[in-house]
This record gives sequence, structure tokens and C-alpha cells, in this order.
Amino acid sequence: MFRTLRRALCAAAAALLLPLGLGLGLPATAHAAPAAGGAGYWHTSGRQILDASGQSVRIAGINWFGFETSNQVVHGLWSRDYKSMIDQMKSLGYNTIRLPYSDDILKSGAMPSSIDFSAGKNADLQGLTSLQVIDKIVAYAGQDGLKVILDRHRPDSGGQSALWYTASVPESTWIANLKSLATRYKGNAAVIGIDLHNEPHDPACWGCGDQATDWRLAAERAGNAVLSANPDLLIFVEGIQTFNGVSGWWGGNLMGVGQYPVRLNVANRVVYSAHDYATSVAQQSWFSDPSFPNNMPDIWDKYWGYIFKQNIAPVWVGEFGTTLQSTVDQKWLAALVSYLRPTSTYGGDSFHWTFWSWNPNSGDTGGILKDDWQTVDTVKDGYLATVKAPGFPSTGGGDNGGGGDGGGKAACRATYVVSSDWGGGFNADVTVTNTGPTAIKSWKVTWTWSGSQKVTTMWNASYTQSGATVTAVNAAHNGAIAANGSTAFGFGGAPGGGGVPSVSCTAS
Repeated sequence: MFRTLRRALCAAAAALLLPLGLGLGLPATAHAAPAAGGAGYWHTSGRQILDASGQSVRIAGINWFGFETSNQVVHGLWSRDYKSMIDQMKSLGYNTIRLPYSDDILKSGAMPSSIDFSAGKNADLQGLTSLQVIDKIVAYAGQDGLKVILDRHRPDSGGQSALWYTASVPESTWIANLKSLATRYKGNAAVIGIDLHNEPHDPACWGCGDQATDWRLAAERAGNAVLSANPDLLIFVEGIQTFNGVSGWWGGNLMGVGQYPVRLNVANRVVYSAHDYATSVAQQSWFSDPSFPNNMPDIWDKYWGYIFKQNIAPVWVGEFGTTLQSTVDQKWLAALVSYLRPTSTYGGDSFHWTFWSWNPNSGDTGGILKDDWQTVDTVKDGYLATVKAPGFPSTGGGDNGGGGDGGGKAACRATYVVSSDWGGGFNADVTVTNTGPTAIKSWKVTWTWSGSQKVTTMWNASYTQSGATVTAVNAAHNGAIAANGSTAFGFGGAPGGGGVPSVSCTAS
């Protein structure tokens, strides 16, 4: 297991199956999202996060873990190229990656393991240290219009720690390493902030005044150190386990914020972070309440939701996940997604989130990807449809796929990702991004397969195929794309095994 089982309290619960999107006011499919913002560095204003131009943005992302383990690199690179996974994240509508790490990767010469370099995969990662691999992930994510949050997950790869320091990793090392990362990515707006420490829990306290255990005071010391090196970053501060005798999930109890807010030397930088889980992780008393799941909004209000509702600060649910095997868990996830507020209605005036996890090898939750590290769990991903949000402007870098750099003219880029391949057939997703300075009215994507593949069905676009060459043209509803915005279409084809062709994109 790469996921440490969280402490919980009470008995098991049972419930009836809740179909996806039903019973809690969840629409069955996502509505059109508002225009994308996200330019430059971000800051907070009340309960919202605003970009450099003052436009509200919503973090709607995914956790991709591994740098905190003995591999010292994100998992799955033993199966796939890192760029293809980031492209797939984008194609599914995730706009932010939370990258857990341990302080081990900041040791001199820390090297990653379990990366497959065959057939050209991960070619540009050969010989790099773990930190240099993060550089590559940040650069490519930024080019794709995704943001990155660095998460100090563990002091070392051995496991979680209740406090932010251990005998072998003192507070001074923790702070020095946070400052080092803040300095490393200064001026790179793809990295929007740092999650100071993952899941503080008992004996961590909030507002008790003990320098050795008061997480709120430690977060102030660390947050101010980070901002002294890079004042543009957001500071993400998780909760604890127990406040005034009331316990919850590790990192999920922010009840003390109302009385003891985190105070930093740079204004408008604090985002509070909660973690929340279902029964596949552990039991809690609220799951067996006769009113479940209708009791859950009050539970979330008590632990962390009040911070948002009282306009104190933004709230980011940095981790939540489940295997979805239990009917209780299905009801829990549907209720939580409803509570997070649909993007189509509220836009950036919403809770922020990063789902746990992208990885299928999280023992108590599983992931968005299935065990082959390629196929998407469409049921799990589908629960999140209404709270996904637009991507962000590219921070530059190399190109992946066709298109131009704008140059004052209409331009677009297309990225092609195989979402599943069973030999006899396959499914693929194509994301079209407007890379020009103004809105486009229409687009066309073309590619040529090296084999005998044929399109069998296509959605959100129309197509013609001549031999191995396919030309896809926008549908009536998705031809217009704002500058830096994107849309997507998908298709099924046969036979499988065709790989990913080069694609070109033209716009008008």
C-alpha cells in the first residue's frame, strides 16, 4: 500500500445504491464552464482565489503521487511517458496537479527509480535527479495549461508523520527545504503554491500555543519563510485531527481557524485545505447516522465548510477519494460533489479540490486510472464532471501536437491521447487549445495513422477519412474557443495498437 490508512472512529454504515448524479440534485452531465482565467500568479480575496487580472479561478485537479515514496518519482512512469499522462489529465478536464514529495528528494544526488525508457518513453528524463524530473513535469504541465501544487507529504519516504518534524528531519530542515523549492520555482507561474505538510494529526494542536505541537504557529513560521523567498506563492495549510476534543480525518479538522487564523506577513496568500474520505479508507460515526447522507453538509460545515461560507478564506479539499465499492461510499461521493458547488452555476466562487488519486495503486482508494495505467475509470471520473473547471493559459515551452504559436493569427494546438486499447479496438480523446491571441470560430484537426485503423464512431466533432488520414471538424456547439481556452472530442476506432500519431490543427 502506498497510502497510509487514516485513523477513524466509529462503526460501519449501510445504504442503498445511489446512481451517479441522482438523488442529490446532481446533473447527469457537466454544463458549459465559464471562460478560463488563471494568468500569472494568484492571490486570495475573501473565499475566492483570483488570478493576476482579478478573475476568479477554480482549482479542479488530481493527485499524482510517488515522489514521496522510495521511487522518488511519480508512479506509472514504469508504464508510460510522463507527457502522455499529463496530456490525458488535461483531456479529462483536470486543471491542476498536486505533487506529493518527501524531503528525501532534496538530498544531494537523489535519483528516481522505476522509469521505463524503452521505445522512446521518458527520453528526456534519463540521468536526471528527482528534482530535475519535477522541473520537467512542471514545465510540461505549464505548457499544457495545468497548474502544480507542491505537497510536502512526508519528512522521508518511510511514512506519514503526525507533526511536521521528526528526530531525523527537524523543523529547520523542513523550512529550509520549503524555501529551497520556493526559490527554485520563483518566476514560474505554473507552480501556484506549496502545501506545507500533509495530514497533521494527534498530538498536533491548533491554537494551543505550544511551539512543539501547535500546527497553526508552525504553519505561520513555514509560510512566512516560503513567502520571504517567493512572495507570489499561495500557502496551503491543512487542518489537524482533533480540536477541543472533536476528532475527524487526519488533516481534515479546521474548526480552529475561526478563532485562530493563520497570520502571514504577505496578505491574501492563505488557502485552507481539508481532507475527507469514505469507508474504503476508514469508518466514521457519520456514515452510520440514520440520516446519512443528508447529514453530511452539516458535518462538512462544522469541520471546514464554514470557512468558505463565512467568507474567511478559500477552502481546497486537497484529498478525497474512494474505491466506490460500497454503496455508502457512492452516496458519500455524490453528496460531496454536490456540496463542492457545480462550476456551471458558481464558477470560481466554489470550493477547490484535487481528487485522490490519478494512481491506480493507492491501496484504499484506487485511482482515476485502472491498473493498466491507461484505461480511465469512467464511473469514478464521471462523478466529478460537474465540478471540473476550465484550464489555464499555457506558460510556454515546447509544443506537443500540431498548431502554431499565434503570431497575431488564429492558431490552435491538438493533443491526442489513447484512453483505452483492447487490441480489437480503442478509444481516444483529442483536446483542441486556442493558442492564438483572440477567440477562434472554428477548427480542424488532421492526423494519419501508420496502420489500418478506421474511425468507427466520433462524438463532439464530425469526420472524414481517406485511407489512413482522418480530418475532424468541430461540431456546432464547440467551434468557438476563447484565447487560451480549450475543448475536446473523442472517438472509437479499430483495430487497436495504432499508437499516437502526429496531429495538426488549423483554426479560423
